[in-house]
Amino acid sequence: MEDTYIALDLETTGLSPANDRILEIGALWIENGEVTDTYETFVDCGIPIPQAITQLTGITDEMVKGSPCTEEAVRGFLDFTQMRRERESAPARVEEICAAGQNRQGMSAAAGSPCTEVPDPFAGEYVLLGHNLPFDYSFVKYSMARLGLTYESRGLDTLKMARTCLPRLEKKSLDRVSAYLGIPQKHHHRALDDALTASRIYERLKREFGEQYPELFEPQPMACRVPKMSPITNSQKVYLRDLIKCHRIESNVKIETLTKNEASRMIDSIISQYGRLKR
Repeated sequence: MEDTYIALDLETTGLSPANDRILEIGALWIENGEVTDTYETFVDCGIPIPQAITQLTGITDEMVKGSPCTEEAVRGFLDFTQMRRERESAPARVEEICAAGQNRQGMSAAAGSPCTEVPDPFAGEYVLLGHNLPFDYSFVKYSMARLGLTYESRGLDTLKMARTCLPRLEKKSLDRVSAYLGIPQKHHHRALDDALTASRIYERLKREFGEQYPELFEPQPMACRVPKMSPITNSQKVYLRDLIKCHRIESNVKIETLTKNEASRMIDSIISQYGRLKR
């Protein structure tokens, strides 16, 4: 059973990783039940936030304005996961920090406590944890694909655990499970708080049901098929901007963030509604 992992939660503009985008990323390195580092950021994803999502999360267009774009935010998350590799590449420095009981790049060590090995964050060797983790993983995977990056990981899903361990609980949503277990949560539907709650649910269920259902608490390879994606072409950017300008369309979409297929669909939609460019 895992004692070191990354608890992850995302807020998104919708439910489809192919068509929607990440709004907020919250992640925590957890070691032996303790938070040792966090990563949290809004994402200016380039598309307007639906009103229903604002009502659910409280996140508005104004709140994300000026935040890192999707590429910056996702790469920041990757950097966060890769901090452990840096630790292993400099063992002398790690021992020095451990002995001093200092915190550095996601590590907390009590004075005098021994340094223990941590998972290599590359090639999916670190473990992700979340509530309904396949949902969050699929958004990360699609976001990576749009940047031309591959991404693989193993994972632990507290929703799957709750379905087995808490059969009497009718609904297994994060807020229902945390309330049932008496785990306090301040800000539901905010990424970092939800990630923290998921980690506390895992620690509680592992403690109470780990011996009864050991297989539930073993990380499994995550699976998500992503079609090949290509970035928007320069000719598409020019044509799309000309269409928007010609038809005087108000659009908050950041054209440069679109994939080639998304740009094609947007062009087709504008042409079907407004017509082609007027020469």
